[in-house]
Amino acid sequence: RERGFPENSIEGFENVLEKMPAFFEIDPRLTKDSVIILMHDETLDRTTTGKGKVLDYTWDDLQNIKLKDSEGNITSYKIPLLEDVIIWSKGKTIINLDKKDVPMDMIVKLIRKHRAENHVMLTVHTGAQARYYYDRFPGIMLSAFARNDKEYEDLAISGVPWENMIAYVGYTIDKKNIHIVKKLQAEGVRCMVSFAPTHDKKESREERRAAYIEELKRKPDIIESDIPTEIWEVLKIKEKE
Repeated sequence: RERGFPENSIEGFENVLEKMPAFFEIDPRLTKDSVIILMHDETLDRTTTGKGKVLDYTWDDLQNIKLKDSEGNITSYKIPLLEDVIIWSKGKTIINLDKKDVPMDMIVKLIRKHRAENHVMLTVHTGAQARYYYDRFPGIMLSAFARNDKEYEDLAISGVPWENMIAYVGYTIDKKNIHIVKKLQAEGVRCMVSFAPTHDKKESREERRAAYIEELKRKPDIIESDIPTEIWEVLKIKEKE
């Protein structure tokens, strides 16, 4: 939701990095001809000038489609290939590949091709997924779901070292998950919360700022946000206090 820039675009990532340090969760999806692009939704409608499901289009079909910014305005930017983003990000930032519809073996092949395990992270929803990637890349970092006791235990028995993980613990830290957060932090795992579905959606900048300030009192280690530059402004203010 950074004004003037589309999500899941190199141009959008560069805009954020000009203002603050950040790493990016991105969304790999397959086209009809099994090319891996970046697109959050299953459909093109919300974020592009196209219509319908991504899987109904070949890579060539997508070449005349433009990305929209956070306010729905058409930009000059085009849908990027995941491979191009992996190449671009080396030496600049970390990219975290969310789990969408791309088979894990395709992700593995692409990471190996570019020797990208040092600047690519992988989101995993289960201990089995974590183990799959760890067995192939023993040094890779994983963003693992640990929102409840079941997910925590699934990771704990996977055999993947805690040092290979950050943990997504939910939208906030509260009485429902604080015991999990404490166990993870005791293992040296940094815990991430997401403001994208909650505080980021408040209408005014003032409302969002107030919500961010209140949420920071819960002391998350990592914050996921669709408006990272607004979070950064709040963090800089808090740092000066």
